[in-house]
Amino acid sequence: MHVFPSAYPPTMIIRSLLLRHGRLALPRAPSPSHLRSWRRTLTTASEVESSYTNPQSAQNYIAGGLGSATKGQAVQNLTSSSQPPTIALEDEQVVRDWEFFHHQKRRTQNLGSALEPYYRPHELVANPPSPKDITLELLLASQTHIGHATSLWHPANAKYIFGVRGEQDPIHIISLDVTAAHLRRASKVVRGVTERGGLVLFVGSRAGQSRSVVRAAELSGGCHLFSKWIPGSITNGQQILGKCRKKVVDQFDAEQTGFEEQLHSKAALKPDLVVCLNPLENYVLLHECGLNNIPTIGIIDTDANPTWVTYPIPANDDSLRSVQMIAGVLGRAGQEGQQLRRESAAEGVVKYRQDHGLQPPSRESDEMKQRREKEQSLLAGADAFEVSEAALEMDADDAGEVEKTGVTAETVANTERLMEVADVEMDAGAVRGVEKGDVPYEVDAPVLQQQGEEGAQARQGSPFAGRGKEEEEKR
Repeated sequence: MHVFPSAYPPTMIIRSLLLRHGRLALPRAPSPSHLRSWRRTLTTASEVESSYTNPQSAQNYIAGGLGSATKGQAVQNLTSSSQPPTIALEDEQVVRDWEFFHHQKRRTQNLGSALEPYYRPHELVANPPSPKDITLELLLASQTHIGHATSLWHPANAKYIFGVRGEQDPIHIISLDVTAAHLRRASKVVRGVTERGGLVLFVGSRAGQSRSVVRAAELSGGCHLFSKWIPGSITNGQQILGKCRKKVVDQFDAEQTGFEEQLHSKAALKPDLVVCLNPLENYVLLHECGLNNIPTIGIIDTDANPTWVTYPIPANDDSLRSVQMIAGVLGRAGQEGQQLRRESAAEGVVKYRQDHGLQPPSRESDEMKQRREKEQSLLAGADAFEVSEAALEMDADDAGEVEKTGVTAETVANTERLMEVADVEMDAGAVRGVEKGDVPYEVDAPVLQQQGEEGAQARQGSPFAGRGKEEEEKR
């Protein structure tokens, strides 16, 4: 073991070791030189956070309390004074901030401008506005005032244009007050047509217009078209729409039966009013309506010809929101007219003229129909009788030879019973004909003509065919 010489005696080394360990357990008060350095640092540095705790203060407290406190109490005081804020205090502060935020929100929610009603895309289809809800704010929010480029304008729309916006690519701006006035007029027209039992056709063939067109037709009780218009559907409607089903309804829209035969001879229905949402793509439809004196309503943009329709609505036809708003307003107007018509019908007042030209179904026609069906069943049953030609040629005087010819009294009785079941009125001559073997099935010539080929075949196969002519020749 090597021993190195030291400048200090052994006792001095032991004392320094003990002091080092005591300083670690119980730190002494800092020397004036250390305090001087801390003061210099605090004066030259920036402001320290208020929550910062200086460890020198704790040391001073311990150093000052060594004479009156024990070692354990000093260590405990040092540990408790240096602990950070607890988690519970932080959670309470977060809760107080959250409550204060909502308190301020409740106090200030009524300040500023109102945000409702705001735009919801599905609301214009599910719950469209009514004619009384037409305002300039609604038209402006629906973008009905935006027109096309000034280079595409139609000169006939000059009275609808408010001004020009833009310098590089200028566009025309449609006057909103003119749009509101024309839309209200069109709403009155739709309401008047539906109130008098008219049929309204809504047409919109552009992409995205199908839902609004169907909804407007549903509200007004009319028809809709969201595909391409078939040319000639009005001018040549009997050939194109002649096979479509037609029905007769009363003033309460309840279907009436008994007019099926009369409806076959009636021409295809024509609309009483046509609402076109895109006139540029449906010029053929508007032309056919003009030829048949059918009034039309159309959305006219700055690039369309307003003379194509009867009641133009100057508005933006490219905006889906604008088209949905206009279609919804017209649909609501039709709904109001239908409601007024039903209320008048409940009071027994019918304001429209019924010129359909149909005859009410009578009881005699039903009886004739039942009689025709019974006679047809009677003719079908006559084919079951197998009577020879010899039995048909017997005379009334040869009654004793009935058994030889094959015609018995039972055959005649069966024939009479069958005619009674068919409820056919027979006169005295018809009864005598039965006794002689002649059944009066051919008395009604029109009945045999309506039977067609089946009746002709049954008549040819029947042994009674031609009996009436032979009797007349003999007479």
